[in-house]
Amino acid sequence: MHAQPSRKDGPVPDSSADTADKAAPGTSFEHGPEQGLPIPQRYWAMLVIALALTLAVLDSAIANVALPTIARNLHASAAGSIWVVNAYQLAITISLLPLASLGDRIGYRRIYLSGLILFTVASFGCALSTSLPTLAFARVIQGFGAAGIMSVNTALVRMIYPPTQLGRGVAINAMVVAVSSAVGPTVASGVLAIATWPWLFAINVPIGIAAIIGGFKALPLNPGHESPYDYLSAVMNAFVFGLLIFAVDGLGHGERLGYITLEAVGALVIGYFFVRRQLTQPAPLLPIDLLRIPIFALSVGTSVCSFCAQMLAFVSLPFLLQETLGMSQVETGLLMTPWPAIIIIAAPISGVLSDKVSAGWLGGVGLAAMTVGLLLLATLGAHPDALQIAWRMALCGAGFGIFQSPNNRTMLSAAPRNRSGGASGMLGTARLTGQTLGAALVALIFGVAPQNGPTVALYVAAGFSAVAAVVSTMRVMQRVNAQAA
Repeated sequence: MHAQPSRKDGPVPDSSADTADKAAPGTSFEHGPEQGLPIPQRYWAMLVIALALTLAVLDSAIANVALPTIARNLHASAAGSIWVVNAYQLAITISLLPLASLGDRIGYRRIYLSGLILFTVASFGCALSTSLPTLAFARVIQGFGAAGIMSVNTALVRMIYPPTQLGRGVAINAMVVAVSSAVGPTVASGVLAIATWPWLFAINVPIGIAAIIGGFKALPLNPGHESPYDYLSAVMNAFVFGLLIFAVDGLGHGERLGYITLEAVGALVIGYFFVRRQLTQPAPLLPIDLLRIPIFALSVGTSVCSFCAQMLAFVSLPFLLQETLGMSQVETGLLMTPWPAIIIIAAPISGVLSDKVSAGWLGGVGLAAMTVGLLLLATLGAHPDALQIAWRMALCGAGFGIFQSPNNRTMLSAAPRNRSGGASGMLGTARLTGQTLGAALVALIFGVAPQNGPTVALYVAAGFSAVAAVVSTMRVMQRVNAQAA
């Protein structure tokens, strides 16, 4: 694959890669997928994308807040109620790549709408649940539906926007995720203040139905390709990621070392044969073919390290603010708000810039700013005022917002159009991998250094952010080398 002088973020697939996506009868494309959708339909399609993505992200955030209430109502233990969250996350993680690969074959719209329908039906099931096992089972189904939404949503964005404006569409996605994550606790608290916990899931149903109707009318079709689906790889993928999640979760919660070792070894052994199998596939479920593209691989590495850094900070900061600095829960929530709030502002700006400026530079600058912000938070004095904390949070959010949209855009544009599903699935997998690793590292740090755990975690977060900044800037050198060759 050769570099194109007109693209700053890495190689652009040649036109032959687009033939798999040429408009077929009944599609929404008038001039081929490279032109995107016409303006009115483009806005409606992005509204559907935003609604569905909001539901999937919001449902993860609100469940955390509602766990104590759910545990009391269903007469479950605190430890058992954790499965309301874990079941959802586990289902998403093990099915993200298989569904993305299936989307390449049968069409992204089919996967997206099927996931949205499943999510909506499962939400109704969650609202009707009367025991913890039935709720956990409904959450598993809901997680599979959310995976259908998340696995191909950026692939659909690539079809909705022309290449020259792709950064804007990716930025909208990043902004929706940031807003949903930020307002999740507030929405959950507001609903629980006036209604019972089942309404947290019941409110998804009318919104989901509206998004489904809009999706059938506005989302673009793509024909996919006829290659057979690799079901064995899908099963192996589920075991690899499932065992890894159990091992990491056990490490963070003090599980017996023997069990953790067995889970980790099992994941490595199955993973070895899984990767070997992928090397023989023309369009592998684990997109090894895309990871051979240097720009794509560096973008994945940047994403994993940055989301790990963010999760390390998000989990440890409440402990720093409440237990070390003596803040209340309300004060903690308010003081952490500048981080996601600034992402909402920075992501659209960086998305527009990413259509003109190299993602390597944007990501490097943004992650360097985030690193400085994390170091400043780690070195707060004993009695900081609210402004000192807030502007440091805002600096971290600005840095993360500047990095995220260009990085996601680069991952999409580096892949051939007929592998957009694989790129979209890898984008989500990189995010989940980083977040899972970050949460596990916080638990490990708190166990090793209970007195200074939050501060140590912030220093570790700064380290991961710095590594991500370096990896991001390596993409600039990669492009220069590719052009020289």
